[in-house]
Amino acid sequence: MRFVALVASLLAFTASSAVAQTPSRSLEQRLAAMAAENPGEFGIAALDLATGEMVSFNGNEAFPMASTMKIAVAAAYLAEVDAGRRSLDETIAGQSALRLMDVMIVRSDNRATDLLMNTLGGPAAIDRWLRTHNLSGIRVDRTIAQLLSDRRDLRDVRDSSTPTAMLGLLKLIDSGPALRPESRSLLLDMMRRCATGSNRIRGILPAGATVEHKTGTLNNYTGDVGYLITPEGRRIAVAFFARYGENRPAVIATAARKIYDAFTSHPQRNATSTVNRVFGPTPAVPASR
Repeated sequence: MRFVALVASLLAFTASSAVAQTPSRSLEQRLAAMAAENPGEFGIAALDLATGEMVSFNGNEAFPMASTMKIAVAAAYLAEVDAGRRSLDETIAGQSALRLMDVMIVRSDNRATDLLMNTLGGPAAIDRWLRTHNLSGIRVDRTIAQLLSDRRDLRDVRDSSTPTAMLGLLKLIDSGPALRPESRSLLLDMMRRCATGSNRIRGILPAGATVEHKTGTLNNYTGDVGYLITPEGRRIAVAFFARYGENRPAVIATAARKIYDAFTSHPQRNATSTVNRVFGPTPAVPASR
């Protein structure tokens, strides 16, 4: 019996050691260390869309979405097109819906966003679309014009998302039932051509990496969300939110490179469950910094 107990103990120790040394665990520790070394508050999450492997830092902390919410506006409008209730050729304020969507995603045009959103029924319609697809931890409450005119509060729960909730939206767009293939391809092409935030996700990725993304910016806030694609076609959904501090774009660029390198340094595994260890929040930094 003692021998059996000893063997069982050794096996348990070996298993726990293996878990502690997984690439996901190591990556989360490096992301946590990087965040601790920089002033500000950071929310980071990444999901291998093929295996379901996930890593996060402050993954369940709410952050402003800013213009990253424009992905939801585009998806909600395209879903209406797929259902036959709207058309990309529809004229809105003298421009086609397709043109408005393109400048909304590629150039982050705020007026185009509000025109499309109001055509759908306002912020409440976008929020209902999110709920219809069982997405929680993400919400749309105001038009862009309302958001920018309101008193700024980077802890306001309105128009916010957690990093992991944003991954849920990205996964829904990439491989969920929300969009038909042609609408999905159209949106991803616009995100691939995104012309803003070249110093964030795209900042220091290696040659051959492709990025489909949407940025968000407010005073003292920087965000970037989307997909990292390897030359072999491996797709990784990522969400980066940062408030306060002075080094936000560089932190996002560095985190994106760490995630890209970590996910591409080991072969894809057929994961049966996601890895989602969420570290505690970083110390708060005063807004005046």
